[in-house]
Amino acid sequence: MTLRDPRVSRILQHPLMFALQTLRAFRANQGLLLAGAVAYYALLSIVPLLILAVIGLSHFVDQQELLQTIQRYLEWIAPGHSAPLVAELSNFLRHREVLGPVLLLTMLFFSSLAFTVLENAMSVIFVHRVAIRRRHFLVSALLPYCYIFFLGIGLLLVTGVSAGLETIGEESVMLLGRDWSLAKLSGLLLYLLGVAGEIFLLTSIYLVMPVGRLSVSHALIGGVTATVLWEITRHLLVWYFATLSQVSLVYGSLTTAIIVLLSLELAAALLLYGGQVISEFERIESEPIVQPPQPIRTDPPLT
Repeated sequence: MTLRDPRVSRILQHPLMFALQTLRAFRANQGLLLAGAVAYYALLSIVPLLILAVIGLSHFVDQQELLQTIQRYLEWIAPGHSAPLVAELSNFLRHREVLGPVLLLTMLFFSSLAFTVLENAMSVIFVHRVAIRRRHFLVSALLPYCYIFFLGIGLLLVTGVSAGLETIGEESVMLLGRDWSLAKLSGLLLYLLGVAGEIFLLTSIYLVMPVGRLSVSHALIGGVTATVLWEITRHLLVWYFATLSQVSLVYGSLTTAIIVLLSLELAAALLLYGGQVISEFERIESEPIVQPPQPIRTDPPLT
């Protein structure tokens, strides 16, 4: 895909029209409703998934380093409320002897729920692909567990790189007779690592979840779009919860769960919207850019 691609040219000629069509298609596909379902099951899945990841990876790296990495990047999902999640995770790990076969199977089941629901939501967004080709049910059944395995490998790599960057932050260099700390450079590199990991993660979701083989360039379009929108949203959430929010007065002890669920729903909505961008980009060749999307009807037809 290049700037000479006719689809790219049409978008550059009508950028506002393409953005409006994508929003209308997202609304017609009940994007916010789908995002709510993904967020709910992600909330059920996140703790079992983290427990399994830490138990498995603690055989290769220090458990405390893993928890620090998880807390750092949980801030990207639940701004300002990652500490309670990591505290609960640490509490379970201190009593890991209770992890029997039944509990292990239960956690495997719950940790895969979000991926299953996300796959179904992507089927709605990429309905034109599902109409042409359907995925074998065994592939859909095994896909979440394969993805969990590769997420664990990714977490292992990120933990190693993060530890190295934190070590750099503790150093300093002598330049022009002055001692310059590398803490800011380390912080910047950690942030860029997080953004790069976010783009890679979202791109991989767009490559794997929709039915059929999606090109890397198309998946990257969705990954970059969703990452940019989430970074803007995340910083707004940090500012809102730090200055204006009174959610703790309203929900009390439920504050963390409410904020995590809200953050997950916003993240899921942007994830699905990135998929909608890819879907509309794919349909440019076969449908006019000004053709309105057909909404999903939930009411019974009139007879």
